[in-house]
Amino acid sequence: MTQQQRLNLVLELVSERGSVSITDISEQLGVSTATVRRDLNTLAEQRLVTRTHGGATSLGSGYELPLQYKIARQAEAKKAIARAVAELIEPGESVGLNGGTTTTEVARELGRSERLRKAEAPGVTIVTNALNIAYELSVREHVKIVVTGGVPRRQSYELVGPLVGATLSEFSLDTAVLGVDGLSAAFGATTVHEGEAEVSRRIGASSRRVIVAADATKIGRATFARICPLADIDVLVTDQPVAPEIAAEFATVGVQIVVAASA
Repeated sequence: MTQQQRLNLVLELVSERGSVSITDISEQLGVSTATVRRDLNTLAEQRLVTRTHGGATSLGSGYELPLQYKIARQAEAKKAIARAVAELIEPGESVGLNGGTTTTEVARELGRSERLRKAEAPGVTIVTNALNIAYELSVREHVKIVVTGGVPRRQSYELVGPLVGATLSEFSLDTAVLGVDGLSAAFGATTVHEGEAEVSRRIGASSRRVIVAADATKIGRATFARICPLADIDVLVTDQPVAPEIAAEFATVGVQIVVAASA
């Protein structure tokens, strides 16, 4: 296990539990307590956790992990979801993408797609507020990239603010692919930051079809900021079958559920 992988896992434990001890981490990861101390010190120096005697605590209940530390979470599930989403995109479409680890995987699949590559240029037009997605796709000849204006958030590389809305108001998109932090019948699609929720809502409102790409850990939960009600979503692409009672609630408002096949 590399140090980056350990740091990912340590941050997940701290985020989920609020506080952890060196002994807990050592047992969970199967590494020495000396290694755990070094990792905790590294994370504390980066102001990602608060170091305590014998362990560490999170920075607060609303703390959001930076994007680079989320990559290990549900990695295979997100790749499977990305493949399924890419199959729903037709050559020549304009696609709005918000930021996040799942939509980053979707962007990579669109960038690798031979089906889109063989289409007349551009194979696909991507409109995004995510700087990392724009950077990765800028080398793909069959992808036309349009980046919104706005001010970047360090946590997620997403541009937020009124300039994003001003850009999106000028476009009519075929499909929005939205990553979320929660999806429930009661609250619809949600995320942890109100600025990102506003941008995602505008991307969806600018599109004729809205696809939510969310792994099973996001289904049935709600987070702080609402993106849109469930009725505004056309398709959910996820990695596991949805519980029957939740699936029934989604079907009532016309949400199609696509379960991605594993590799």
